[in-house]
Amino acid sequence: MAMEKARVISPVHQDTLYSHEVKEFKVGKCKGEKLVDGVSIPLVLEPPEGPNKKNDMESLLPALEKNKEWFKQMIIKNSAVLLRGFNVRNAEDFNDIVEAVGFENIPYVGPAPRTTVHKRIFTANEGPLSQAIAFHPEMTVMKQYPETVMFFCEVPPPEGGETPIVPSFRVAERMVDEFPEEVKEMEEKGLKYIFTAPAQNTESLVGGGWPEFLGTSDPVEAVKRAKALADIDMEWLPDGSAKMIFAQRPLTKVFDGRKGRKMWFNNVYLMYAYKLNPVVMMDGTEIPEKFVKRCGEILEEESIQYRWEKGDVLFLDNLTTLHGRRPSLPPRRVLAAIGN
Repeated sequence: MAMEKARVISPVHQDTLYSHEVKEFKVGKCKGEKLVDGVSIPLVLEPPEGPNKKNDMESLLPALEKNKEWFKQMIIKNSAVLLRGFNVRNAEDFNDIVEAVGFENIPYVGPAPRTTVHKRIFTANEGPLSQAIAFHPEMTVMKQYPETVMFFCEVPPPEGGETPIVPSFRVAERMVDEFPEEVKEMEEKGLKYIFTAPAQNTESLVGGGWPEFLGTSDPVEAVKRAKALADIDMEWLPDGSAKMIFAQRPLTKVFDGRKGRKMWFNNVYLMYAYKLNPVVMMDGTEIPEKFVKRCGEILEEESIQYRWEKGDVLFLDNLTTLHGRRPSLPPRRVLAAIGN
């Protein structure tokens, strides 16, 4: 019943709705959150107030299990939901939270250096903390990409290290407004990604070698997996590295249940920010430098950023939200999970 009401109540009354319809949570605030098209991003959910109310995993897990459909609807409605104040301690707790909400597990596939920590929980990008991670949706170039990306802050950084987020529809709206002809051309032709993966892992943000990327060190099996995972053609280079050429990918997408909005669902800016092989249109036409540069500026202008606190758990709608990472002083330990 609560979920049905959430669909029809005016956005200006959303905090009242959330706090009264689901008694297991209280709507909070965090510095840096923004009101975008009538909804708070991120929506902050805290333990409820009152006698005999617990602010720990003992109360959180049954609350999530009881309200899992409502909770998933809030992730879609607000693009991001932040659980704060529940004393989430470690990877085991984080895994229990992910399981309680009922997300189907899907494997991570990609070049980012990560380590599995516990069951379906792995480290966020282990690349140098001194480097920023450009805004991107997760695994957009794969055949199977996650609908939801989840983060848990086990050790908050002393300075920096935020995980800023960007409402994807705002980027699409502004890029269409400023570059209508270019966007139309790219949408019609599609995008070609070319990524050169080394034979071994390197210490960089996208340093995963092709054996780690594809889960095998056998070149024959790698070719098969590349085709199955993302329709990738492999070209072997003399030094043992592999040029991975992806089949046509979109610039924007429209997803069911997201108000029919066009989403900025690509890694164009990320590829240029890392100085990797530039993304081109499928016919080989280059993407104008001014287009990419302005995209980066808009991503920054539309970004939403808050400080990590120990025990925070963040849920992102990967279909509507881009995320990144600010440079950080150590120590910082943020874990991640993905699912549908």
